[in-house]
Amino acid sequence: MSRAVLSLGSNLGDRLSYLRLAVEGLSDVLVAVSPVYETAPWGVTDQPDFLNAIVLAESPDLDEWDWLRRAQALEQRAERVREQRWGPRTLDVDVVTVDEVRSTHPDLLLPHPGTPSRATVLIPWLAIDPNATLPDHGQVTDLLKALPASDLNDVHRRDDLTLR
Repeated sequence: MSRAVLSLGSNLGDRLSYLRLAVEGLSDVLVAVSPVYETAPWGVTDQPDFLNAIVLAESPDLDEWDWLRRAQALEQRAERVREQRWGPRTLDVDVVTVDEVRSTHPDLLLPHPGTPSRATVLIPWLAIDPNATLPDHGQVTDLLKALPASDLNDVHRRDDLTLR
């Protein structure tokens, strides 16, 4: 059995519909879906705010490369265009972790390298897996405690929006 943590984000068009497209596309392997959070962009900050969520998924038939292909297929269904790194997007699906797999392949870095410093990933992840551990980094709760308060304050739970 392979267990993946996938991060979803959207800041163009009907953001919630794009997140729902991803959840629907993973329905056959879905274990849990976090609440939806709204966050300010980082990296390139002159763009719309993001909606973010985390999903946990399992399959006996998928390895880390299969999870990446599933993520990329969902982005293609959302007609994502990659024009600018960290730029606006209809849908971003990142493979955060797959079991305890480590990968330094440039096409699939595992665990996802930005995870330890991203409240936009850590907060939703903890909402559905309070005992989450990021390989090579430790407990997600500890990673979250190490972040500046300003990072935490930029992540707003949207209880008025649901993915299922």
